[in-house]
Amino acid sequence: MTGKQIKLFLVDGTPGGLTTAEITNWTGHVVSASRSDLGKLLSRDEAQRTGVYFLLGGDELGETLCYIGESDIVGDRLKQHVAGKDFWDRVVVVTSKDANITKAHGRYLESRLIALAKKAGRVDLANDKEPEVPKLPEADVSDMDEFVAHLQIVLPVLGVNAIRVKPSPKAPVEPQESPVFRLINAKAQVDARAQQVDGEFTVLAGSAVVAVFPPVNPKHLPSTAKQHAARQAEHERLLADGSITAEGGVGRVARDIVFKSPSAAGALVQGRASCNGRTNWVSSEGQTFGAWESRGVD
Repeated sequence: MTGKQIKLFLVDGTPGGLTTAEITNWTGHVVSASRSDLGKLLSRDEAQRTGVYFLLGGDELGETLCYIGESDIVGDRLKQHVAGKDFWDRVVVVTSKDANITKAHGRYLESRLIALAKKAGRVDLANDKEPEVPKLPEADVSDMDEFVAHLQIVLPVLGVNAIRVKPSPKAPVEPQESPVFRLINAKAQVDARAQQVDGEFTVLAGSAVVAVFPPVNPKHLPSTAKQHAARQAEHERLLADGSITAEGGVGRVARDIVFKSPSAAGALVQGRASCNGRTNWVSSEGQTFGAWESRGVD
């Protein structure tokens, strides 16, 4: 894969303020702002253009809620969402520097982005329905698909992973991709496989994990009990959205699931509050994840 130059500009000179992002030789333009900076965003030229936008917020369990929309004039639609939607605390607006995105293009982008967000499974979508992909000329479809491919690069740089899907198996494997690691816990009927993909620790579909998360042990320290409860809530959410299925007392991972760390993954698949993922995940050659991660350091 060739390198990409992404230009970030902190409009206010602060990391938490209004931020713009561009990729060299790409017509797209991205602006990220907190809800409290919405007034500043609405005063900018981008707010008067046709484009798509992401409304982002969090729930009580720390999961990301996301709404994806489009509008002829993005700023006007965002004003409506101030009163209409309470969950969001951040907005990301995507427009074009050459102002060549039309209403039809915006609808196409909205449909594609919602479909990608569902496929990625990283956020809880607040959209009630998935709009149909509008018909566009063949050349326009090619341009918009390339536009989306650039968005999949620039958005994660801004910390927005809503449409970040696993790379296609047909894509060439980069040297930094990890081997497949395995975690076995016969007593808990766990036989899970995982791999670091694109810098993220990913438990692979087909892995056997706990079907029912054990209750909190009353002897646990408050900090441990809190962590156990958080893991249990995450396990229940993954069961609810179909990421994990349970049948015959065995849990099965239905799709690849990304975790913040190998330890978080190891704890959840075994039904525990904690786990040393860097030693528990082992490759077929007997190498721990921690050892692989530290390769070339000595």
